[in-house]
Amino acid sequence: MRYRAAPTANPSRAREGGPVSEPSAPKRAVAVRPTARDEEQTQSHYAAEAKIYPRAVSGLFAHWRWGMVWLTQIVFYGLPWLTWNGRQAVLFDLAERRFFVFGLVLWPQDLIYLAALLVISALALFFFTAVAGRLWCGYACPQTVYTEIFLWIERRIEGDRIARMKLDAAPWSAAKIARKGGKHAAWIAVALVTGFSFVGYFTPIRVLVDELVTLSFGPWESFWILFYGLATYGNAGFLREQICKYMCPYARFQSTLIDADSLVIAYDARRGDPRGSRPRKAEPRRLGLGDCVDCTLCVQVCPTGIDIRDGLQNECIGCAACIDVCDDVMGRMGYAPGLIRYATERGLDERHSRPQMLARALRPRVLVYGAALAAAGAAFVLGLAWRSPFAVDVLRDRGALARVTDDGAVENVYRLQFINRTERPQRYRIVAGGLDGLVVDQGVETVAAAAGIGSATVRLRLAADDAARLAAGPHRIAFEVEALDSSAAPVRERSTFIVPR
Repeated sequence: MRYRAAPTANPSRAREGGPVSEPSAPKRAVAVRPTARDEEQTQSHYAAEAKIYPRAVSGLFAHWRWGMVWLTQIVFYGLPWLTWNGRQAVLFDLAERRFFVFGLVLWPQDLIYLAALLVISALALFFFTAVAGRLWCGYACPQTVYTEIFLWIERRIEGDRIARMKLDAAPWSAAKIARKGGKHAAWIAVALVTGFSFVGYFTPIRVLVDELVTLSFGPWESFWILFYGLATYGNAGFLREQICKYMCPYARFQSTLIDADSLVIAYDARRGDPRGSRPRKAEPRRLGLGDCVDCTLCVQVCPTGIDIRDGLQNECIGCAACIDVCDDVMGRMGYAPGLIRYATERGLDERHSRPQMLARALRPRVLVYGAALAAAGAAFVLGLAWRSPFAVDVLRDRGALARVTDDGAVENVYRLQFINRTERPQRYRIVAGGLDGLVVDQGVETVAAAAGIGSATVRLRLAADDAARLAAGPHRIAFEVEALDSSAAPVRERSTFIVPR
């Protein structure tokens, strides 16, 4: 996939597709004193970027984008308020090291599932990027979602693009202070509600509400509400496109995921060029013009301020705002829509129809990503479905590894820890095997509370005659623990039994 080319020795020839001569290398080094223009251009690299004022746009893709805004925010703000079995449905209880996700109770030992989710997320990103570019960035990324929300507030208070530009250029006055203050007050309110909801995933949100009423937040709760709120306020209100252009690594490696058959937002230069304004009823071909009226609206609605007519660029987040506004202009001019559209590089070059472009989507790269994604997803679901309702950890008593009793028997002491992954109490029966004559001297049964951790001290005993037949040193054994209140298969944990010298 080709991105915007660097400046060439003959830009006009490059645009026309003609040969471009490469500058010849100098035969010897020549000291050149920098001119004032050179110094000005050098300084311009460090100048502050001009503020971007995205214009409001409506259309099919804008509706899809706002649909994703509503969906993601309903999920984000709504999940902490759902209840499940008398508790918060989704709660990451760091103090108790328990994580509740609807009917699942996860412990730190279940970190493998988090790793699997990260792998699935990465594979999904690879898959959808190979198929259709930066869909995540354009529709579901939190930076995009909150920027859309903050821009909507800004437009409601300060007006659309031209009005905001005039307001920023105007001298300070009571009206300007009122508009700016109202906008920032609304931004801060949204940011604090966002931070509050975020902390509500770690502290029960109803407890947070009570603490809010009495102003009794804990220090860490206060810190994270303010921190997350400040991050939302700064990223969506001020940094905006700079996060996407300079801080997000996705723009840098997307070129390795996109190829000539990936659907991306593209300008049809064959149809649109040469560009130029014309009367609405004029025939563009008679004027020697293409369909592009050079209105620059595609640049004005772009949240990153790029001109999509220059080709695919790293800064393009795939929001499709330029498609909506261009289709609107084409409709007013009486031209066919799709001058800017989702298309593939190969499709534009070879004039493929949309069905032909979509048919090439099932190419080896996409099939590999899709197969890996399906396999990882299936393994994740099956792993959760087959997960035992409890786990057992066996720890040896470090104070006394083994001892010989008065009757010559050998005893080893162990500490068994039971992690109950269900939300009801469970009873466990403990059996040991692996050596002839090995018996559990005490602690045959124990109990773990609902979604809790239980423990038991277990003493294994080997009669003197049985111990005499064994060599001194460690011998492999296994504990088998059965949940008496569950039909789950018993859990086996290996350990060692030490016969002293």
